Amino acid sequence: MATRKFGTCFFEQYAQISLSALLGSEFDCLVNRDRPDLQSTDGHSIGIEVTRAMEESKNAHLELLKDVAGLTPARRQNEEIDQILTYGYGYGLREGKYIGVKELSYWSMALPLRRIIASKVSKVGNGFYGHYDKMGLFIFSRENLHETEAQKAMDYTLSLQKDLDIRYDRLYLADVDDLFVCKLDDGLKDSSRLIRYPVTQEQRKAFYREAVRRQAE
Repeated sequence: MATRKFGTCFFEQYAQISLSALLGSEFDCLVNRDRPDLQSTDGHSIGIEVTRAMEESKNAHLELLKDVAGLTPARRQNEEIDQILTYGYGYGLREGKYIGVKELSYWSMALPLRRIIASKVSKVGNGFYGHYDKMGLFIFSRENLHETEAQKAMDYTLSLQKDLDIRYDRLYLADVDDLFVCKLDDGLKDSSRLIRYPVTQEQRKAFYREAVRRQAE
């Protein structure tokens, strides 16, 4: 297995945990590897690449969040703040407003949504991630996404890969409160392509705790 990039495993595991909890047991067997980041143990059934997107204007705002990330002393307000400071991750807690110290570099390298989709579609089309029966692209967003934005992202992905031999079957768009599942299969009606799965506060906490627990294994 290839060496993992610093700070990425938490999000890849968070993605697997949320997929399994929200969409079902089909995703229980996914393991954290590379190219793509999540794979079925048989190496061919399911492959999911996990990445992140952020508006470019948010880069400066990230710098302002270093205090609450634990890089400087901060007033401890409650258990969730303690967890962010202790484990270095904030995604899933405090409504996604705080960034943990271990994920600062992860978000600082994020591209805008359309650019990251274009990059990942190009790679999958070139065979960079290999061949899987079902191929997915999972994108974490720092901003809350409206359904219209998810629709535009789905339409953009469909347009980019319409002539490719190797394509994504699913696009997963995750902000802290929602998971949008975009079906990219041929022949579907537009009305059946996009499904929104709300994520409750308790679910976010559970996903966070399990992803953190796996970091210690």
